[in-house]
Amino acid sequence: MIDPQFSPQTFPQSRSKGWTPDQLGSVAGKTFVITGANSGTGFEASRILLSKGAKVVMLNRNTEKSAIAIDKLKHEFGPQTEVSFIQMDLAEIASVHDAADEILQTIPQIDALICNAAIAQVPKRILTKDGFESQLATNHYGHFVLCGRLFDHLDASSGRIVVVASLGYKMGLRTIRFDDMHWNRNYQPNAAYSQSKLAQMMFAYELQDRVREAGKNIKIHVCHPGASATSLIKTSGSLTTRIIFGLMSRSPLVQSAEKGSYPEVMCATQDGLEQRALYGPTGRMEWVGPVGKGTLEPYAYDKDTMVKLWDRSEQDTNFSWKI
Repeated sequence: MIDPQFSPQTFPQSRSKGWTPDQLGSVAGKTFVITGANSGTGFEASRILLSKGAKVVMLNRNTEKSAIAIDKLKHEFGPQTEVSFIQMDLAEIASVHDAADEILQTIPQIDALICNAAIAQVPKRILTKDGFESQLATNHYGHFVLCGRLFDHLDASSGRIVVVASLGYKMGLRTIRFDDMHWNRNYQPNAAYSQSKLAQMMFAYELQDRVREAGKNIKIHVCHPGASATSLIKTSGSLTTRIIFGLMSRSPLVQSAEKGSYPEVMCATQDGLEQRALYGPTGRMEWVGPVGKGTLEPYAYDKDTMVKLWDRSEQDTNFSWKI
């Protein structure tokens, strides 16, 4: 499904190089809100956007790491650099609401919300304060509520929502386990992660449909970073998973965090993108290589499942989102 306001032919993508930040002009005067921006692809996306004149608001869990990240960026680009931080823990719905309140009170315009933060392959089942499986809570429910709270603000700016997904959505059940979404039975780290990323994608594609039907001004794009050398696995994965990924990261199958950030920056800024699409690396196994439109499996936008997931997300988070 192609957004009627965009023609894919206008997307200036070199077959050999794909999209790179060299194609991005000045974004001075624009504000980008990014979750999980104190390291990895979120930090690199912040660097790219700041280098083009943007204002960046980081939504991070860790205050100390955020301060260090901001210091690095201001050292690189100068003390006048417009980068700030609001504390938010995506795993706690109350924290998401508090952060959204602060954003709405202090940030007059949002041009793009980049849902970048994630946890992955948590070795043992952990329930959040709200009673949710931790990966589903962080990767999907927290972003679901955040997008809903900021939706009108984004609509007023004709802004965008960028959902950073993962090729891991192909590695699990390939549907939503509605009868046991929080893994009371037979918890599997990778399967739970896969479901959480598929849920993110389904949320985004259903949001596209609702935005179109309501005639709203927001664009929603979905991307993934491929296999990128970030701290994601180090932060939440098991020792075995960390060792395996550490070895992989030395191979050509893993790219830098900077290159891993290209898809989300592209989706936050580039015109001419399709809506019902998945953007990311297009090289070997779509793990690395030139950034462009990749493969999207049809089950990721199964309509009945998307609607059921939306309703369940509203029920679980106690957040009713009317567009």
